[in-house]
Amino acid sequence: MTQETFSMINSPSARAIDPISRARVDLAAALRWAAKLGLGEGICNHFSLALPGTGGDRYLINPFGVHWAEMRASQLLVLDRDGTIIEGKGEVETTAFHIHSRLHRARGDAAAVLHTHMPNATALTLVEGGRLAMAHQNALRFCDAIAYDDVYNGLALSQDEGDRLAAALGSSRILFLANHGVISIGADLAQAFDDLFYLERAAELQVLAQSTGRPLRLIADDVARRTAADFTRDRPAYAHAHFEAIKRLLDKEDGSFRD
Repeated sequence: MTQETFSMINSPSARAIDPISRARVDLAAALRWAAKLGLGEGICNHFSLALPGTGGDRYLINPFGVHWAEMRASQLLVLDRDGTIIEGKGEVETTAFHIHSRLHRARGDAAAVLHTHMPNATALTLVEGGRLAMAHQNALRFCDAIAYDDVYNGLALSQDEGDRLAAALGSSRILFLANHGVISIGADLAQAFDDLFYLERAAELQVLAQSTGRPLRLIADDVARRTAADFTRDRPAYAHAHFEAIKRLLDKEDGSFRD
């Protein structure tokens, strides 16, 4: 990261906004940008973010019925661990609560939990033995960081299903859900979103390459792990620079996500 980029991210104006307001703005921005990238699906799919200063007991989540493309910071709901709406108007979608509440509870290090049915990564969950192959540089970001739930178990309409998914995720930061979609978790929103973006790009390239009918050229395990370690070293800085760029682009187009 250059000194100029670091200074921009850590400028007084960037720090002035209080942590809770910033969390709201950031989550609304993530949802808006995900919609632009085609990662969402109708009014389904959901992102959540632990509310700063609450010890992980409360989190923000997008309300049912509001499209990601129209999300505003003020529309986000604040939930407690039991699913009670503490702030906001509207309701939380049932599967969203059962997935996100249990993952936040199981993984105290997961400030952000992002769930999508994004097309290319989800396509890999539809084929027998579907795995993200270590065949492209972007895929190497996730070497040894992905868990796979290989049994579709219906809609997440119970706490038990949320717990089952949390167990399947284990200590990984990415979970592929059989016949369903993917989940990305992160220590902060920027890193979880950065992972979601590059996961879809890696999957897109794999699906395209496999459509040729030719075998994939896999990268050697030792090179894959060494490259993954290289990515990990600078991952937070790159992720935050990426996310700040997203907000600048959104501000130029329509800053209403901040409202």
